[in-house]
Amino acid sequence: MKKLIRRIKRLLQRILKSFASDSQQTSPLINSRPLDTSIPSVSPRWESGLVLVCSQCANERLGSTASEDLENWLKSRLKFEGLWGEFRVVSSSCLGVCPKAGITVVIVSNGSGGNSPCLIVNPRSDYELLYSYIKQNKK
Repeated sequence: MKKLIRRIKRLLQRILKSFASDSQQTSPLINSRPLDTSIPSVSPRWESGLVLVCSQCANERLGSTASEDLENWLKSRLKFEGLWGEFRVVSSSCLGVCPKAGITVVIVSNGSGGNSPCLIVNPRSDYELLYSYIKQNKK
């Protein structure tokens, strides 16, 4: 019985010690540490531009592969002309434009000054026009 009482006493002392050290710190809901703002940044290979192709636009209206076909064509064309490292083409989920006809494409480039063009592309006829527009954004 004495051993049990000693164990309980030690356990209570540890608990009280833990509470005492916690009370000296601020509440866990309020972070007293300075915010670490040193988030690493990198220079991506696609410095001329990032082309976002909405994968949701064409699902119902144009067939489920229209945006995928456009994306693959752009990738192939950029690779063929040696611009793939400067530009990157990626599919995106809904961009919130939802055109009645066409696919939403956003071209993000370092030189756009925060004004990234949002284009509605007809996947049947605007491939070359879109490609020339992308090349105009080349650094």
